[in-house]
Amino acid sequence: MRLIMLGAPGAGKGTHALLLSKEYNIPQISTGDILRSHIKNETDLGKEAKNYMDKGLLVPDELVVEIVKSRIQEDDCKEGFILDGFPRTIPQAQALDKALEELGIGLDNVVNIDVSDEVIIKRMAGRRVCPKCGASYHVEHKKPIKDDICDECESELILREDDKEETVRKRLQVYEEQTKPLIDYYEKRGILLTIEGTGSVEEIGKKIKDALEVSK
Repeated sequence: MRLIMLGAPGAGKGTHALLLSKEYNIPQISTGDILRSHIKNETDLGKEAKNYMDKGLLVPDELVVEIVKSRIQEDDCKEGFILDGFPRTIPQAQALDKALEELGIGLDNVVNIDVSDEVIIKRMAGRRVCPKCGASYHVEHKKPIKDDICDECESELILREDDKEETVRKRLQVYEEQTKPLIDYYEKRGILLTIEGTGSVEEIGKKIKDALEVSK
């Protein structure tokens, strides 16, 4: 099974990509993670990417696609993979299509988790994280035992800058302009599954799995 996860920031892509990864025993591939891995291991691709990043420049699409292409040729991807947060733009999607074609690999489905902006803003504004150990909480869905205190290390929890309403609205605007066109792109290919993304993690997960089974 070869999947792409789509959805706005805070829609739950990463959460459900991880659950699907465990369910189907295929790797969840985050471009951020594999980019950091290449840089840490000082591969040729990593050195090239670091060269751009050290200058404060975005890593070019072609290079990101090469890094993804390299990752999906590893042994653990033989039965499939889940691309989490990539592609983000039409040019990236087209470059990915070309790379997959060269490898003789086709995509099975693109899962689009659809959540309204207001729900996302409320969801992200309720997040709290521990700056010391990285544990995460939510003021409604996953409260710490003591208000604003981490259960793990008893540090004071914070609201990340990324989760503040003003920042979230800016991120949603970027998504609307750059990433949302991918919905039409994959719908025209006949491989898009749009899942209504409100409800519990379990409920949404079941909807995704049901849709994947029907699409086989």
